[in-house]
Amino acid sequence: MNKTLAELALENFANGFSCSESVIKAAVEPGFCDESLISVSTSFSGGMSSGCLCGAIAGAQMVIGARHGRDKTNLARQKAAELVQGFQKKHKATCCRILTKGFKMGSPERKENCKAMVQTAAEILEEII
Repeated sequence: MNKTLAELALENFANGFSCSESVIKAAVEPGFCDESLISVSTSFSGGMSSGCLCGAIAGAQMVIGARHGRDKTNLARQKAAELVQGFQKKHKATCCRILTKGFKMGSPERKENCKAMVQTAAEILEEII
């Protein structure tokens, strides 16, 4: 039985990968992007260490760019907007700082909270890719 992108991403997240890395690693298996993006995505977790854009969204955006960016299908911006709109519809925000408000960085509670962001980003990515 093939696993969904969300299932793969959640497994990765449970096994020590960051939010951004988890989404990218999940997208590698079905061939949506190259494995080299996993290490590229490391610095995008925790809102790029600034608390801004959610790392799960950033990871999904990198996959979209790899699949549809410059000199490919030119659908990257359209798909990027679809991802953000779908994520905002469910979570009301895209900012890591807002999505994790009240949770201490590195705490088990924060990680538990972030599972929902990883799942949502992977679900929407799979839908639109």
